[in-house]
Amino acid sequence: MDVRLIAIDDAARLSRFYEVNQTHLQAWEPSKSEEYHSESVWEARLQEWCSPAESDNSFHFISIDPSSDKIVATCSLTNVVRGPFRACYMGYAVDHRYEGRGVMKALCQHVIDYAFTDLSLNRVMANYMPRNGRSAILLKSLGFVKEGEAKRYLKINGIWEDHVLTSLLNPTNI
Repeated sequence: MDVRLIAIDDAARLSRFYEVNQTHLQAWEPSKSEEYHSESVWEARLQEWCSPAESDNSFHFISIDPSSDKIVATCSLTNVVRGPFRACYMGYAVDHRYEGRGVMKALCQHVIDYAFTDLSLNRVMANYMPRNGRSAILLKSLGFVKEGEAKRYLKINGIWEDHVLTSLLNPTNI
């Protein structure tokens, strides 16, 4: 798989990825409008994400299958905080046809390495709903440690959902 940061011209690919996986991802994401993943909305979103004002606050990666030139997974570092905290949140999604193939783990590991090496962050945080067993297994395999639970943490599909809070610390900052 080819891994890289998103670019402005990825709007059509991202639109297709999320449209194909809408049902698969719906249980884990906030409710979205029907046009949320349209190509035109993605074009506007990518203009914002790739702008100089936003470019140091979030980093969005994609994994592309070179045989089909389609996005098979996404992973983002968001809410990047500098100064003494030096931390961010990590979120991810994988095409339902690629679950269980190691694609998500490989992409997340690449993004974590980027966070610790290129961004010199100390902490990457990732949270998941307790019933999301795949995320629990993925994060544990990447070395994330459970730090606690947050009641009614995010509103997912109209319901305030509890989340497990995890983090991974930069091993070079001991």
